[in-house]
Amino acid sequence: MAGVTTSLLWVRRDLRLHDHPALCAAAQEGAVLPVFVLEPTLLQESPVRTHALLSALHHLQELYDGALVFLQGPAQQAIPQLAAQVKACSVHISAEPQPWGYQRDREVEQGLSLLPTPVPLVRTGSPYAVTPGRVRTGGGRGYRVFTPFSKAWRDHGWPRPAQAPTGLRWHRGVESLPLPPLPDLPVSYVQPVDSGQQRALLQWHHFLHEGLPDYEQPRGRLDQPGTTGLSVHLKFGSIHPRTLLADLGPLLERTPGAGRLLTQLCWREFYADVLWHHPDSAWSDLSPALAGMRYADPDTDPDVAAGVQAWEQGRTGFPVVDAGMRQMVATGWMHNRARMITASFLTKDLRVWWPHGARVFLRHLHDGDLANNNHGWQWVAGTGTDAAPYFRVFNPVTQGQRYDPDGAYVRRWVPELAHLGGAAAHEPWKHPQGYQHGYPPRILDHAQARQEALAAYQAART
Repeated sequence: MAGVTTSLLWVRRDLRLHDHPALCAAAQEGAVLPVFVLEPTLLQESPVRTHALLSALHHLQELYDGALVFLQGPAQQAIPQLAAQVKACSVHISAEPQPWGYQRDREVEQGLSLLPTPVPLVRTGSPYAVTPGRVRTGGGRGYRVFTPFSKAWRDHGWPRPAQAPTGLRWHRGVESLPLPPLPDLPVSYVQPVDSGQQRALLQWHHFLHEGLPDYEQPRGRLDQPGTTGLSVHLKFGSIHPRTLLADLGPLLERTPGAGRLLTQLCWREFYADVLWHHPDSAWSDLSPALAGMRYADPDTDPDVAAGVQAWEQGRTGFPVVDAGMRQMVATGWMHNRARMITASFLTKDLRVWWPHGARVFLRHLHDGDLANNNHGWQWVAGTGTDAAPYFRVFNPVTQGQRYDPDGAYVRRWVPELAHLGGAAAHEPWKHPQGYQHGYPPRILDHAQARQEALAAYQAART
C-alpha cells in the first residue's frame, strides 16, 4: 500500500475483533497487517487444544476480512523479517506475562531493534483485566494469598472495554501460509468446541440473562449446567475478561451470582499474577513447606505407573473420579469441582507429585492454561497459594454424594453404572449387581491411602 503507513498486529491470546486495545493502537498508525505465527510448540502440545486454537483462527480470519497472515515460526525470526518486508512502523501486541511467551517477546523485541530501521514492539493491554505485576503489596511485592489480592485487585480496577477502531484499514498482498488442517481428535470425543468470538459473545449473553441469576446455587453441582462455559474463550482471547466485568458491574448489588463470578475471574487473574512474580512455580512447588515430601514415582515404580494409568483412563473404581477423567477425555473440559476431586485422588490417594497430573490435564483440556492449571493443582496438593492443607484429603465417595447427589453425572460418563439408580451409582460395591457391566473394582482402599498420605505429611514436616 504505497504511501500508507503499515503496522503489524501480532495476535496470540487475543483472537478477536471486539474489545482489542492492541488492534486499536495499531489502527491509529495506519493500515494494519494482522499476523499469527504458527509456532511448532503451539501445534504439537495437545490435539484438543490445537483443534480449538485453529477453530478460533478460522473465525478470526473471517472477522479480519481475510487479511490475517499466517507465518511459520519461530516468531523470533518471522516477525522481524515480516516487519522489514512491509517496512512496518511498529509491531503491536497484547503483553504476554507467562514465562515462555514473555521471554519470546523479549527476543522478538531484540530482533526488531537490530533491523536497519529499528521497529518498536508496542505492548497494549494483556489477556487479563489487570496486567499481572501491577497489583502489589504495600512493600511492593506480589501477593501470595488470594483474599488480600482480591481486595487490592478490585481497588486497582480496570478500564472499560475498548471501542472498535474507526476507519480500520487492512494491509493486504502479503503471502501467507495456509491455515493447517484441524488435527484428528480421539474417537471418543463428543463434539469439537467452537472457540470463535461470535460463539463466545453469544454464549456470554445467554449466560448473563439465563444462567447468572442462579449461578450462586448450582455452580458446584456436577450434574447441572451451572458454569459459564467460557474458559476456552478466555484461554484464546475470543472474549476478554474486561468485557465480562463491564457487564457484571451493574449487577453486583442485586444479583448474588455476579459477585461469585467476579470472584472466579479474580482467581484466574491471581494465578497469572503469582506466575508473573514466581515463574519457577510453573513446574515446581511455590511453597517450600513440603520440600521433604516423599512421593510415589510412576517413572520408577510399575505399580504406581499402573495406578496413574488407571486414573487417566477413568478406571480407578471410584465413580466420581472416573466420571471426571472420562468427561475430560471426551469433551476437552471438566467441571472445576471434578478437577479438584481428581487432582486430590492423584496427589493424596496415589501420592504422586502434582506435575504428573498437571501435564495430563494440559494434554486433554482445550482450556488448558499454564497459570490456572498448574497453580490449581498446587492448591489441591498443598504446595501453592492459599493451598488446601495436605492433610485435607478429599473423600471421593462423599464428594460424589454431595456434588452429584442423584448420581446423574456418574451415569452420564460411566455407562457401566447406568443401571444403578440414584446415589447407588457412587458405591457400586454395595449393590449386588454393581459390577455386572464391567466396571472395575477399586484400585486402593481410600481410608488406608488417606492414613498413608497423612503419615507422609507428618514425616515431611518433621
